[in-house]
Amino acid sequence: MFKVASLIWIMLATTLGGMAVTAIIATPSLAEQAAILIPAAFVTAVLLAMPLSYLIAKRIQASTRRA
Repeated sequence: MFKVASLIWIMLATTLGGMAVTAIIATPSLAEQAAILIPAAFVTAVLLAMPLSYLIAKRIQASTRRA
């Protein structure tokens, strides 16, 4: 399950980080502080993606398990 979770983590962290950066750049009041907020957004996305990828991998494994 670790292999599946790590693959999901790579995709999920990138997606969450990209969404966060898009939100920062699209909001004028946040874009002024982009130099500080973008790295913080990516760190948050990486950390948030870890437990989410484990949960997703667990559900994938449960739904593909053969009886």
